Amino acid sequence: MTMGHLRIEGTLAIIGGGRMGEAIAGGLIAAGVFAPESIVVAEPVAERRAELVAAHGVRCVADAAPAAYEGDIVLLAVKPQVIDEVVLSVAGDVGDALVISIAAGISSARLESHLPAGTAVVRVMPNTPALVREGMSVISGGSEATAEQVDLVRRMFSALGKAVVLEERHQDAATAISGSGPAYIALVVDALARAGVRHGLSRQIAEELALQTVAGTAALIDRTGQHPEQVIDSVASPGGTTIAAIEALEAGGLRSAFAAAVAAAVARAKELGA
Repeated sequence: MTMGHLRIEGTLAIIGGGRMGEAIAGGLIAAGVFAPESIVVAEPVAERRAELVAAHGVRCVADAAPAAYEGDIVLLAVKPQVIDEVVLSVAGDVGDALVISIAAGISSARLESHLPAGTAVVRVMPNTPALVREGMSVISGGSEATAEQVDLVRRMFSALGKAVVLEERHQDAATAISGSGPAYIALVVDALARAGVRHGLSRQIAEELALQTVAGTAALIDRTGQHPEQVIDSVASPGGTTIAAIEALEAGGLRSAFAAAVAAAVARAKELGA
């Protein structure tokens, strides 16, 4: 298995053909990290297999074991509630493959306990914008993963957006912010658009205004390095419309609602890992 210019020669086996598995496969293909024929997806639902083949040109099989046997890298993209069962079903087939898990709340130690001794496990929390190569992924190596393997996974997921390496103890917090975060931001976009419709804008225009404003503000903060409070202050003129809106949001408990949302997601991640 070699990697140069973000091109991996070898087979990626994705166990689970759901939205996140598809987002990763599609993003890696779009970035040129893997050729479509070098990705095999294990997906039990026949109609879903047909969709994945049609959309991305990947190979699909019904069972996890043959996919894991073929993979140089085995990516576990199944729900936390079934991951123990899935890992046990492929444990005899992974060989010396590098195992990557994207299951929220599930520790690398727990996965290692189901796999042959010495199996390298790297835990990743990606998010769905990986499909359009604007994802955010948090990488943590297990006890058997080398620094080179962790860096390979970081580079692999960097092709889908941004990727950072953190100690595994921070994974639950990262899950609550970036893993679940696309849903929060989509909720904000929808709320803004609906408010615009309430005041006479068409849904199409209101959503376009909201979506580009979210994207542009994120890019502004990212590229200029401004603190979010600086951006707020630069828009909120004394006695103007923005400060009136900010006061209404603060009165409505926006910050505390986000804090409660993140706390709830962290708590749920810990429950899933228990």
